[in-house]
Amino acid sequence: MTVIDPAQRAGALSAQLRQLGRRCPNSEEYFVRSGRLRRAVGLTLEAEGCNAPMGARVQILCGEGREVSAEVVGFAHGRTLLMPLEHAAGLTPDAVVLRRGDGVARIGADWLGRVVNANGRALDGRADPRGSRPSDALPPPINPLSRQRITQPLDVGVRAINGVLSLGRGQRIGLFAGSGVGKSTLLGMMTRNTTADVVVVGLIGERGREVADFVHDTLGPDGLARACVVAAPADAPPLARLRGAWLATAVAEYFRDRGQSVLLLMDSLTRFAHAGREIGLATGEAPATRGYPPSALARLPQLVERAGNADGPGSITAIYTVLVDGDDLQEPVADAARAVLDGHIVLSRAIAESGRFPAIDIEASVSRVMDAVTDQPQQQAARRLRRLLAAYSTHRDLITIGAYKAGSDPDTDEALARWSRIEAFLRQDTREAADLDSARHALQAIFEDKGTS
Repeated sequence: MTVIDPAQRAGALSAQLRQLGRRCPNSEEYFVRSGRLRRAVGLTLEAEGCNAPMGARVQILCGEGREVSAEVVGFAHGRTLLMPLEHAAGLTPDAVVLRRGDGVARIGADWLGRVVNANGRALDGRADPRGSRPSDALPPPINPLSRQRITQPLDVGVRAINGVLSLGRGQRIGLFAGSGVGKSTLLGMMTRNTTADVVVVGLIGERGREVADFVHDTLGPDGLARACVVAAPADAPPLARLRGAWLATAVAEYFRDRGQSVLLLMDSLTRFAHAGREIGLATGEAPATRGYPPSALARLPQLVERAGNADGPGSITAIYTVLVDGDDLQEPVADAARAVLDGHIVLSRAIAESGRFPAIDIEASVSRVMDAVTDQPQQQAARRLRRLLAAYSTHRDLITIGAYKAGSDPDTDEALARWSRIEAFLRQDTREAADLDSARHALQAIFEDKGTS
């Protein structure tokens, strides 16, 4: 058995601290308080002597020059509860915990065209992006009465959305879908075709493979030039996934405050809630709704309300994907998200399996600001289309087996007469773009005459 001399151990620690000092010239300001790691159970670490406030970042020295970043998530019985922001392999009992005085990422115009992780560190092989606004210094919540009203439409290049579910600048909308129904592909279409000045993409808790695919295939060089991608994939610790969503929102806020129109795409809000659930349960919070502690669902409106219009010319139009488990639209995250968003677009598995893309269920979807950003003729055409779709759905089984008799229902008769035009309107190739004007004209063209079956 090898016995480590305390003096030798202290000397090694001093050398490590000196090495840190060489990397950080203002090390006395950079590290302002130290403690020791006393306990590690599951996702939670307990430190003693490191009195830091909630949300503060710390560094844990693992030996051999390696450090693990962590964040304060609570405190109890004289100990500070931490959660790692990266993989915690190599942590040892009594490891030194150092409170950071600075060192957080700073957001600026340099972030455009970049791919970063949840800590703002570069993933694209280049130097870390620079800026002036600290990423953890979120501005205060917007006064509800000072928000600019939503009056201008936002073109997303998808005919069914532009025509029947028109979005407005500053709207927050959910994209509800089960797995494998095409939500990521639809997000890619909107990313390429939008007229927003800046696109911020938060890939939170999704497959790591999708990060490279989204950057190289979906965005491409031209799309990436006006975009910033924040990636916290599924194998990242839960706190990193949570941080990634907040960082993407902070980047969007930075460009909105500069007067620009920002499209914030977050995939997915469900994984953000899952990360909150893991953290809440790990810190001892009792589960409440289907295993979700109260704090996990309480974070959803806190995140969503940061998007939208402010009191200046800039805006954040946010689209959050919501992964519905088992296609259950009433599960807790979907239900909570629907209550705080300005509308929802539902993707149907049955429509996707029929071969139609995008698989938008028009009857189950709604944009709560459409009347504010469209004219009366478009609204009337959209309501008429909904009525025909509802009538067709009601008699679908009879139509399929040939038992429906013409003349039984006027709306169903009209839907059958115009069905080929309705299908053509709702169907769109992934590389095709349909702007606001062409979508409106295509919608109204459905009803120009009696149509043909």
